[in-house]
This record gives sequence, C-alpha cells and structure tokens, in this order.
Amino acid sequence: MTKTIYKCFAAAFAFMLFTVTSAAAQDVKVVKFDELQQLRQSPGDTLYVVNFWATWCKPCIKELPYFEAASAAYKDQPVKVVLVSMDAAEDLEKRVKPFVQKRDLKANLLLLDEADGNTWIDKLEPKWSGAIPATFLFNNKRGHYEFVEREMTQEELQGLIEKYKP
Repeated sequence: MTKTIYKCFAAAFAFMLFTVTSAAAQDVKVVKFDELQQLRQSPGDTLYVVNFWATWCKPCIKELPYFEAASAAYKDQPVKVVLVSMDAAEDLEKRVKPFVQKRDLKANLLLLDEADGNTWIDKLEPKWSGAIPATFLFNNKRGHYEFVEREMTQEELQGLIEKYKP
C-alpha cells in the first residue's frame, strides 16, 4: 500500500513541477513587420534595444546573455530590450520555445513571421544587409538612433545603452 501512495505522490509532484515550469516559460509573440514597424515608431521617451537573432546563429546565441543582463539591469528604467527571432514561424513550438525555455530568456520576445526579408529590411534600415545578429537602439522622442550589424560585446552594448538611455 505504501508503494502505491508513494507512486501517486511522485506522479502528482512531477505533474505539479511540469505545470509550474511550463507556466513560468516566457511567451514568444509571433508578429508581422507592421507590428514591428509600430514599435520602431514609438513616440515615447523610452530607449528600445531591439536585437535580431536566431536559434541557429552562433554569434547571436553568444550575445543573448548580454541582452538578458541589460533587460534585468534596466527593468525599472525607460529601457526596453526586445529580442526578435528570425527563425521560421513553423519552428516556434519545436525549436524557438524550447530554446527560450532552456536559456530562461525573460526579455520581450518576438518572432518575426515574414518570409521575404527583401520586402521589409530596407524599410527598417537601408544600411542593413539582412545579416544577423543586428541591433537597433532608438529613442524617438530624443532622436537617438544607432544600428549595429555584428556581434557585440557586453561592454559595447552597455556603453550604447548608457549613451542613449533617458
């Protein structure tokens, strides 16, 4: 009888742990370019740090912890870190969400669902070749804008945020 009670308790505990872990996982919002463009045109006095990355991009993965650290460090300030995945929308459940959960990413997470980058990249930044990682920092109210099309160090990212934060 005690073995049966133990097995039931263990099963209930495992289910509860799974439920809590699943509930804690960060959500990834799938967006189209128009929604991203609205973010880019935000009129408020907030510094946006928008990083384009993908689960298959090694330099992107290397710098993700820097963006996570910045998101946590500036959470009570008018600085928003937004991570935009360039993975295919059909990879959301099998690849992107497990990646996000495994690395415990907490910044604002978007997945850009646009198949043809040629239709929107120039609208966002004419100098952008489309390569990732790529990062945009902007505060429209103050007229601040910076674009970096390469992997950054934590010090570079920190310096740019400090330079432009309100």
